[in-house]
Amino acid sequence: MMRFMTSASTGAHQTPPGPHRIVLVRHGETEWARDGKHTGRTDVPLTEHGERQGRAAGDALAALDLSDPLVLASPRARAVHTAEAAGLAPSRTWEALAEWDYGDFEGLTTEQIRERVPDWTVWTHPSPGGEQAEQVHARCDLVLSVARAQLRSRDVVLFGHGHFSRALMARWIELPVVEGRRFALDPGSYAVLGYEHGTSQLVAENRGVQVP
Repeated sequence: MMRFMTSASTGAHQTPPGPHRIVLVRHGETEWARDGKHTGRTDVPLTEHGERQGRAAGDALAALDLSDPLVLASPRARAVHTAEAAGLAPSRTWEALAEWDYGDFEGLTTEQIRERVPDWTVWTHPSPGGEQAEQVHARCDLVLSVARAQLRSRDVVLFGHGHFSRALMARWIELPVVEGRRFALDPGSYAVLGYEHGTSQLVAENRGVQVP
């Protein structure tokens, strides 16, 4: 279990923000991600293309000239293996970085879910047996509080998943989790969170990588 001192919310700065960044990296392609299936708890391996995306992500992240990065990953193998392929083996895994729990909708596409619940999205509708937006909000604020505390001295790289990383983007700029729907993060891509004049800012979104 990870133990950190955290602030009460992402807006509560116990120390002034430093010059460093949080980099969010979505795992590489899996068969379920390729087919649009919601993948929360299920540990689906990377495809060969996903492995190549991980290696390409390593080259892209090297260009960011990261400063003594703290690297954390979701415990799902697809996230850990992406980090390893990128040459950034995580210091530790953390369940708080896991993907949104889709409950009864695990493994289904949006089209299949909408046969039961018209207009369903994970952002706006309940996931029976899974996590709701309020629970994801709390996880995001915990993760960002931990990461924010590191930024005075180092960068932070978080290897995780699509929906949860998009929720992190929303919370970083003090929007509700539902506004994660406004952002994109494709398999193997990354986003950068930082500051401008002390204000949290989305520096880069859905930066793709060149896959040979």
